[in-house]
Amino acid sequence: MNTIKKILPAEWATQSAVMLTWPHTQTDWVELLDEVLPAFVQIAKEISQRQQLLIVCADKCQIQKQLTGCNLSNIRLVEVPSNDTWARDHGPLTIREGEQWKLLNFEFNGWGQKFEAALDNEITKHLFDQSVFQPEVLLENIPFVLEGGSVESDGKGTIMTTTQCMLSPFRNPGFTKEQIEEKVKAYFGAERVLWLENGHLEGDDTDAHIDTLARFCDAETIAYVQCTDRQEPHYEGLKKMEEELQQFRTASGMPYRLVPLPFATAVYNEDGERLPATYANFLIINGAILAPVYGAQEDEEVIQALQVAFPKHEIIPVNCRAVIEQNGSLHCLTMQFPEGVL
Repeated sequence: MNTIKKILPAEWATQSAVMLTWPHTQTDWVELLDEVLPAFVQIAKEISQRQQLLIVCADKCQIQKQLTGCNLSNIRLVEVPSNDTWARDHGPLTIREGEQWKLLNFEFNGWGQKFEAALDNEITKHLFDQSVFQPEVLLENIPFVLEGGSVESDGKGTIMTTTQCMLSPFRNPGFTKEQIEEKVKAYFGAERVLWLENGHLEGDDTDAHIDTLARFCDAETIAYVQCTDRQEPHYEGLKKMEEELQQFRTASGMPYRLVPLPFATAVYNEDGERLPATYANFLIINGAILAPVYGAQEDEEVIQALQVAFPKHEIIPVNCRAVIEQNGSLHCLTMQFPEGVL
């Protein structure tokens, strides 16, 4: 039987564009718009200087006025209704199927029915219907709940994920771990799935998305959040996660090169609730890494660590202190499209 090869490209593969969903007054950002807009603008500026940027927004004219310092010739604004701004999870995942690019449009249910998400769940269909993508790009609507932040791909057939998120009873109830693994392999053309059973950040609404904890930097390298403070409540879980990563093997059977990222000093909102400040939530774009920083003492350390993981990339810090007020960070806000898609 002749089967067409599928692959979910790694994030470091050459990109045509990145997608942002811009905050507006009907989102949870309404009381924090002034505080969070500088982060969105900086992200837009850095991306638009290197590649195309697709911005999903409520009002094109209003957004254009906010894009100070951006390369407007590389920015496409598309008006689409939205509940929130987390493009990583409501945006499509792009696979290569033979010679064809295909957008996989999974169901998005607000991270296990925690938040209203009906508008966000329709964004990809709206973009496709408005001919945002190249005409040869296909769209497949998949009746299965899955968020982009829950899967990491090395671009060579390995997917890394977490049991806490993927086995959540409020996402795909009734499926066993084995059944979900088979679905993940089928959707992404994966040959194997690496499951992390430990690791979670207080304040994280996603049930331990992999992009808050551990990230592929190349097919042999994983950057991960390391906690060395035994008094820190996260210590035990992250230590067990580190031990799991040490047991993981590459497709060729070798241990991964592990690059530890510092654990950020605790950050709290005005109600005293801890926020999920994670340095693992970086974005890889063409020639650069956009690294979230939080005004913490570890900010400089993480820049150095990421330079070790990505020696050929420019490491660009982006202040995401305001972003984590809504319990996500930089990578969560974005979704990349491989070269040839947009």
